[in-house]
Amino acid sequence: QVQLVESGGGLVQYGGSLRLSCAASGRTFSSYATGWFRQAPGKEREFVASINSSGGRTFYADSVKGRFTISRDNAKNMVYLQMNSLKPEDTAVYYCAMGITHLGSTLSARGSSAVDSWGQGTQVTVSS
Repeated sequence: QVQLVESGGGLVQYGGSLRLSCAASGRTFSSYATGWFRQAPGKEREFVASINSSGGRTFYADSVKGRFTISRDNAKNMVYLQMNSLKPEDTAVYYCAMGITHLGSTLSARGSSAVDSWGQGTQVTVSS
């Protein structure tokens, strides 16, 4: 089983920025797509962003496109989510995820059903 550990969540003002990090172990990290999902209180978990195994292709939910950037460093087994221009509606628990294939498009298209492993989640709160 893969292990995923997130860090970098916290409190930020409207319009501010945060960078989330996810450290992976327990599987051949560079062979699999990774992504980020989020879940607000009382809401379903939703897709945010994904990146293919090589890091050459990225996918974003319409709600975050142009504001968030996903990246990865396969040499360090790390995936990141840079979040800029944050809004109160971005407030949620953010989860790092490893996909079942090398394709970031699979995570984008299928959402949670294409996730092999989840991190524990990290809280992001944006004040208004």
